[in-house]
Amino acid sequence: MFSFFRKKPAEAPATAMPAAPPASPSIPSSEPAAEVPRASWLDRLKSGLRKTGSSIAQVFVGTRIDDALYEDLEAALLQADTGVAATEHLLADLKRRVKLAKTTDPHAVKGLLADALTELLRPLERPLVVGEHQPTVLMVVGVNGAGKTTTIGKLTHHLAAADKKVLLAAADTFRAAAREQLTVWGDRNRVEVVSQQGGDPAAVSFDAVTAGRARGAAVVIADTAGRLPTQLHLMEELKKIQRVIGKAQQGAPHEVLLVVDGNTGQNALAQVKAFDAALRLTGLVVTKLDGTAKGGVLAAIARWGAEQGRVVPVCFIGVGEKLEDLQTFDAREFAQALLS
Repeated sequence: MFSFFRKKPAEAPATAMPAAPPASPSIPSSEPAAEVPRASWLDRLKSGLRKTGSSIAQVFVGTRIDDALYEDLEAALLQADTGVAATEHLLADLKRRVKLAKTTDPHAVKGLLADALTELLRPLERPLVVGEHQPTVLMVVGVNGAGKTTTIGKLTHHLAAADKKVLLAAADTFRAAAREQLTVWGDRNRVEVVSQQGGDPAAVSFDAVTAGRARGAAVVIADTAGRLPTQLHLMEELKKIQRVIGKAQQGAPHEVLLVVDGNTGQNALAQVKAFDAALRLTGLVVTKLDGTAKGGVLAAIARWGAEQGRVVPVCFIGVGEKLEDLQTFDAREFAQALLS
């Protein structure tokens, strides 16, 4: 059984999901079982980002490091959805690295670009810690079709497999299929689901957190209705859910995770900005990087965070529908996959 959950070194029981393999022991899972899916998953990530990688790799087929190379690289990065700010930052950093290394080999420049991209993305790495609060309350948001409910199902599976009692809140009361989908995940993982047909989403969330506290749940996850950032009245409802959860448990929700579709390009950055302004996000889950996703938008998100002095980390990235397709984010792995 594969698990990316780790024990947190503390007196109280806790679980952390690190972005990079820590020195702490893993919760029941043998090393071979963990390594094989990760290696296979990395191959799928590289395959998903191959279109972008090929476009960037073509820049380095020449024999000279000159203005033409940098101009072609700028175009390739922009086409990969890195955005203007991140592209300018990467090019400036790359030129600095080339000068320091005194390299004359275009192929070596590709390696230096991987280093520059890794450094830009590194602040996005952050463990998602579960166990510091009883229960730890996660509020999951995003637009329709981003993969919120599926992501919740995968997280629930891994938490349950790590012997963490989970309770789900079906706070997406507008879409009947959402409740049914969450109930299927709940049944599959033998996890309770708090649900009300046509009920108030905030009330469902309140009841779920209250029930989680009474029943000794380690984690409560609230699935909310998908909405566009431009739907201001619906965004206000998300704020209401957040406030009501705080009334059910002081300090909650402890994590506000935005699920974004990796295929949406620069629109993903727009979503991060809008949802962060409304809810003060604590993390992101980037899904569907196995399709036509260009992946460069993570660089745009990282650069935006650096400019704001506020980083919204990427807790997980997904490359498919299987349980093992959701993995922790590692900057070096992602940079190498993007440029492979």
